[in-house]
Amino acid sequence: MSNATVRRSIYTEQAPAAIGPYSQAFAVGSTVYVSGQIPLDPETGALVTDSFRAQVEQVFDNLEAVAEAAGGRLSDAVRIGLYVTDMSGFSVVNEVMAERLSEPYPSRAAIGVAELPKGAAVEADAILIVG
Repeated sequence: MSNATVRRSIYTEQAPAAIGPYSQAFAVGSTVYVSGQIPLDPETGALVTDSFRAQVEQVFDNLEAVAEAAGGRLSDAVRIGLYVTDMSGFSVVNEVMAERLSEPYPSRAAIGVAELPKGAAVEADAILIVG
C-alpha cells in the first residue's frame, strides 16, 4: 500500500469535538484536511465571545491543536479557508494570521457568510502537508 492511500481520522481533546458527523481532520498520506474550526473553547465547549479578535485567536488555536494531533504544525498549511460573518473585521483576521504564520504564507480563501454554527463570527479550515 502506498503512502498516498493510508487514511486516518485525526482527533485531539486539545480542540473542540466535532459538532456533527465529521472528523476534526482526516489524513491521506501526508496530506491533512482539517475540518472547519469555530471559536469553541475545547475545555468547556462554549463559544468564545470576548471579542472578534478573541474568536479569531481561538480558531487559530484550534487549528494548531488539530495540526499537532496530525503530527504537524499550523505552519505546514498550504491552504487556509476563512469564513466570516462581518468582513469589516477582516483586518483582524490578517493580523492574527500574520502573528501565527510566516512567509511564505499558505494560499487562502476568505468568504463572507450570512451565519456560522453556534453564532460564531469566524470559522477556518486548512489543508496541511506534514512529515
